Amino acid sequence: MTKKEAAAAVVAAKQRLGLSWAQVAEAIGRAPAWTVAALLGQHPVPEEAAKTVAALLDLSEEVVLALRTQPTRGALETAVPTDPTIYRFYEVLQVYGPAIKELIHEEFGDGIMSAINFRMDVKRVEDPAGDRVVVTLDGKFLPYQW
Repeated sequence: MTKKEAAAAVVAAKQRLGLSWAQVAEAIGRAPAWTVAALLGQHPVPEEAAKTVAALLDLSEEVVLALRTQPTRGALETAVPTDPTIYRFYEVLQVYGPAIKELIHEEFGDGIMSAINFRMDVKRVEDPAGDRVVVTLDGKFLPYQW
């Protein structure tokens, strides 16, 4: 079984059982953003967590093995994403990426934000003009070393 097939099995079981990603994350003691990324195939899932997910979702040992496998990271099927939600993040980076880069360099110096030492959160904030999506990207600064 591939990581992609395991991800499909996880999503189908989660929907069948009426569970939220937050409930699955709580069961394994991980942050929701990490949990979803891992179960969709972007991180290897530690053995105990994979077994807990399989028990919670009534999935096979084959799924456990696939979840534990080291992934080839990068989930986009095309260079420019076609899913509207993912495309909007692509658009945000097209428009604001150079500004983000400039602000990071001005504040920290020459370097990058880590996507390895990284945390992410997604939350809803009520607003009279329509609820807002707040996405927090929290990566360690890594200076270039010359």
